[in-house]
Amino acid sequence: MIAIDVPSIKNGYNSLSKRFFISLLHKNTIQKQVQNPHRWWFCTKNTFIKKMTSDKLLNHLHTRQSAGLYRTRKTIHNQKNAHVTVQGKTLINFCSNDYLGLSVNETVIAALQKGAEKFGVGSGSAHLICGHSSAHHALEEALADFTGRERSLLFSTGYMANLGTITALCKQGDSIFEDKLNHASLLDGGLFSGARFRRYPHNDTQRLSQLVSTPTEGEKLIVTDGVFSMDGDVADLRALSDIAQKNAAWLMVDDAHGLGVLGKTGGGLVEELQLSANDVPILMGTLGKAFGTFGAFIAGSNTLIESLIQSSRAYIYTTALPPAIAYATHASLKIVTQETWRRETLQALITQFKAGATQLNLPLMPSNSPIQPVLVGDSIRALQMSEQLFAAGFLVSAIRPPTVPQGKARLRITLSALHQPHDINRLLDALATIHRSYSCNAK
Repeated sequence: MIAIDVPSIKNGYNSLSKRFFISLLHKNTIQKQVQNPHRWWFCTKNTFIKKMTSDKLLNHLHTRQSAGLYRTRKTIHNQKNAHVTVQGKTLINFCSNDYLGLSVNETVIAALQKGAEKFGVGSGSAHLICGHSSAHHALEEALADFTGRERSLLFSTGYMANLGTITALCKQGDSIFEDKLNHASLLDGGLFSGARFRRYPHNDTQRLSQLVSTPTEGEKLIVTDGVFSMDGDVADLRALSDIAQKNAAWLMVDDAHGLGVLGKTGGGLVEELQLSANDVPILMGTLGKAFGTFGAFIAGSNTLIESLIQSSRAYIYTTALPPAIAYATHASLKIVTQETWRRETLQALITQFKAGATQLNLPLMPSNSPIQPVLVGDSIRALQMSEQLFAAGFLVSAIRPPTVPQGKARLRITLSALHQPHDINRLLDALATIHRSYSCNAK
């Protein structure tokens, strides 16, 4: 049954008279609650309010579709190396974040199977009840060593790690400063925290310095992506660290797309720039990209991790990551650090793609990471180009607003150590053909 409190109805509905509601109730054989004259109980599915809500949602869907912003899912039926099967068609996948190819690595798969045999499939509970296994604990210790921090803490997803950390550390009266192109989970964390939330232009450290240096009460937290997920460029972490230390602010870096890919041992942007735990006191990483598994973690001081265990609602009130995943990730971590040829192969492919795209005059956005966006601009055109690539045998996503700014729709091409040089050449040929066709039509 649905209760509607007449005096609280807003957005135009409060002008409806009580007489209308009474007639509506009688018309649908709805029962009146005598004890409260302002509350009416509905037991029919086709009420006036429900219909208005349904119509509003339907109109919203139509609007998104006509603007080229409608999201759909492609079902993957099979995956072998860099190839996937979609709708009965074998495609070369150029939109996965599996940068080192570890999601299909035989050693990692065997570790997952062994972990499931030892611990079962699910964790069965939250970490603070009975869901924290020795596999979780061993992985947390290994990730702390890997990142050069005192401790790390596993979260079920990257979104939960970011949301749970920011909202645990900041509250009303505090201030959060974020890059405008940060991942949605970082932005949502800032919005949900209740703190004063300020966004600075992308990679504009001068503007950030002005904002952070303004006297305010409470704590200050600067939050940034390491490698920006839709642009592929990187944050100026040295400058951000200097600003944070000069203004007694925390610095939190989401290096989801840098860990495993950048740095001598895959330690990410922080390792590549030779920054310490003091320079970046809060480090977030995900396990579903270069590590090829699932989940996320926060690495930092013992005090930070204990504070999150006590206060992070996204950690406390959710079922722990499956222990078999943690067990497999431990195996993946060893490959990340030891098999440096994977990063070398990936870097060679990045160099090849960038050189080819430049030679073909493709509108490639500046990036030295595996994320190589081709700027399109118009959302409908980006969708059409994605569909043409699909027909040519390539899986490439069209990224549109609100994920990226208006007028900045793009093809987000991601490279993996699983790709072969001839895969890159074929993709470049297809992109050149499609790009020329649109250029000719524009003229």
